[in-house]
Amino acid sequence: MGHREDLLEGAKRCLLAKGFVRTTARDIVKESGTNLASIGYHYGSKDALLAQAYVSLVEGMGDAFDGDGTVDAAAPGSLERFERVWANIIATMKEPGSVWRLSTEVLAFGDRLPEVRAHLAAAQREAGRGLVPLLMGGREEDVSDGTADTLGAFYVTLMTGLIAQWTFDPASAPDAERLTAGLRQVLEAATAPADGASAADASTDGAP
Repeated sequence: MGHREDLLEGAKRCLLAKGFVRTTARDIVKESGTNLASIGYHYGSKDALLAQAYVSLVEGMGDAFDGDGTVDAAAPGSLERFERVWANIIATMKEPGSVWRLSTEVLAFGDRLPEVRAHLAAAQREAGRGLVPLLMGGREEDVSDGTADTLGAFYVTLMTGLIAQWTFDPASAPDAERLTAGLRQVLEAATAPADGASAADASTDGAP
């Protein structure tokens, strides 16, 4: 590998071991066997390198997200597929030392990591673009900016909330089954006849 790749791999190892705030440029240089000048030359800054390292870590989880292809057995856009995908994603949040704890670090200490936060914020659209075909089928390169900014943003927001809940209180965080049950209720309410009766009212029909 060249210095650029060595730096990226070193930064990934530093992130997993120390997180964003505690990782220094010298840590990365020591871990990667490079030099301080290489960071500026290849990435512009330490924080830009750390942001890219985090994105690379998340991208490396693609096989876990799609269950090595098992997700494709469910129809695109179906509730079954929704549940399978989120079950796979949530499984990665349960693992000790989960990479997702790094996201909560940015949320909590973002004022100390302005450049990291800016780089990761810019990557949100692409994150959503990657989630759309996973849940809806098709190819990532065919996802329009409009879809990435709506449906993709919805999925990213859902993921961010799950990361926060699984980090803060795993005991009460929803699993994929509960998440899907909630979505089913939303869909049923949204498609119910507009007769003024709520789903809760309908469930009590015939009660004394």
